[in-house]
Amino acid sequence: MKLARLFELILFVLPIVSVAQTQNDKPAVTFEELYDEPYSINKLFIGFQPLYGELFATNPNAGFGVEASYYYKDKFDLKASFRKTYSGEFFDYNREAAIKNSNVSNVPQAFSYIELGGTYHIKDFDQDSKTTMVLYKKSFKGDRWAATVPLHAEIPCKVRKIYGARLGTIIWKGTTDINRALSEQKLTNTDLTTSSGKQLSNTYTDQFGQQKQLNVFGNIQSADIYVGGSMSWIRNVAVSFDKYDEGVDDGLMTLFFDIIAAPSLTLDPINYGKESYSTKVLKTHPIGLRAGIDGKFNRTLGWSYGGEFGYRPSLVGLGFYAMFKIAFPLYSTNLDYKVESFGK
Repeated sequence: MKLARLFELILFVLPIVSVAQTQNDKPAVTFEELYDEPYSINKLFIGFQPLYGELFATNPNAGFGVEASYYYKDKFDLKASFRKTYSGEFFDYNREAAIKNSNVSNVPQAFSYIELGGTYHIKDFDQDSKTTMVLYKKSFKGDRWAATVPLHAEIPCKVRKIYGARLGTIIWKGTTDINRALSEQKLTNTDLTTSSGKQLSNTYTDQFGQQKQLNVFGNIQSADIYVGGSMSWIRNVAVSFDKYDEGVDDGLMTLFFDIIAAPSLTLDPINYGKESYSTKVLKTHPIGLRAGIDGKFNRTLGWSYGGEFGYRPSLVGLGFYAMFKIAFPLYSTNLDYKVESFGK
């Protein structure tokens, strides 16, 4: 019994000693501030997005894009972006499905997305904060870095905060599955009619005399306006450690929320045979909303990330979407190429 209790005591004490020893082994570091200037960020950022992905109920898609943003002092910032699918196969789901399976003569259109907007800085200020930096040495390469538990240092710094009011426009278009849209609204093909009242059939007869479902795909376009708010955090600090490489935190991160309205939301009529069938029976939802995040770094050459989700103005039942994007490379510049000159 005594041996068992002694063994239990050893098992209880050893972790405490180990933790205490680990804490004592942590080295103290000193640092020198090189700069801490959250207002001295580059003005123009231009990035290529080799990949974005969008789970959009109207038309799941993925592809490439280009995005640019411009900061004018502490007054406002502007943003422009364009996204498009690489092809039907990668990845424009309903367009590819229409090419392979559609029984109507509508030509499926590729998905594309354009956004132009700006943010007015209602309040732009800085305050004291802290950031955490990983302590790294060039000697920590390869297997040694993989086997190392990184140490972190907490550094005091300034953080710039921006409360913003957002306004902009979105234009997008794509192909959608009309059969699914009809099903979501408890309708069928027969609810699509010509001007004379002729109904679209639910089925057709193939070359072997068999009855099959009539697959219907159509094109949808939307021109939206959004208004919302945002909050941004900007750090631009660098320090020099005594025994480690320099540490930098130059991140720009924005959270936003928008309400979206669609003054123009159109669904093309369906062309089958020699007839044109109206799609007005399908209900659309002209109001939507979204929440998202955008992040990048204040470097001449870097990368950025972003994502959002919400309900986009579209056909009723097909408005939900979630999107992510990555930009690399991201080029930025201060747009200041003047130097001082002196006469001899």
